[in-house]
Amino acid sequence: MKATLLLVPGILNDERLWDAVAPQLESLADVRRAPAPSQDSIAAMADAAWRLLDDLPADAPVVLGGFSLGGYVAIEMLSRPARAVRGVALMSTSGRPESPEAHAAREKSIAAMRKDFSRVLDGILQFGTHEATRGLLLELKDMMLRVGAETAIRQNRAAQGRGDHRAMLAKLDLPVTVVCGRQDRITPPALSEELAALVPGARLQWVDGCGHMLPAERPDALADALRPLLIR
Repeated sequence: MKATLLLVPGILNDERLWDAVAPQLESLADVRRAPAPSQDSIAAMADAAWRLLDDLPADAPVVLGGFSLGGYVAIEMLSRPARAVRGVALMSTSGRPESPEAHAAREKSIAAMRKDFSRVLDGILQFGTHEATRGLLLELKDMMLRVGAETAIRQNRAAQGRGDHRAMLAKLDLPVTVVCGRQDRITPPALSEELAALVPGARLQWVDGCGHMLPAERPDALADALRPLLIR
């Protein structure tokens, strides 16, 4: 039976984030793309993501893939499993709860979004992408503008309140792949190293010449990293 791969996007992202990744995997899996998470908490986002799989038979193999905020959602899903999962890909994300420093930085970002959303997006995109992939900025900004400031602020608030599931991650018994761009400045590589070290048997895969926006910046490399989770 073909696996079902559920891809969950990050802050300011929607289904279009996976446009260059999903077609490369459709011969191996039923690829489903969660919409932009818009609930008030990571737990509610996880519940909404689980519902996207309600139509599958109980024995259908499922692989979760979470990018950035979507990684927090995937981890929350694992902490309250609604069904068995074959494997998980955690992309450009972290296993830590929010730190006081990150909380304060988000408050500044939220205030700036309320003042001049478009300008904030320009800063996020310059900081969050590698110089070699800057040709994607207009396309990425269009996606982010469609997601909108209201949803982005709600997403940031949810990220601030995420739980600490490191004890659960340390007991996982399933294939986990952690993927991160070498030049990621939003979720620095050290956080992926920490996450991979926490999960027993996790595979850590680096993508060179890539910032934070991994699915858009290096879709081929990301598809290559995901394939082993889908072939069993």
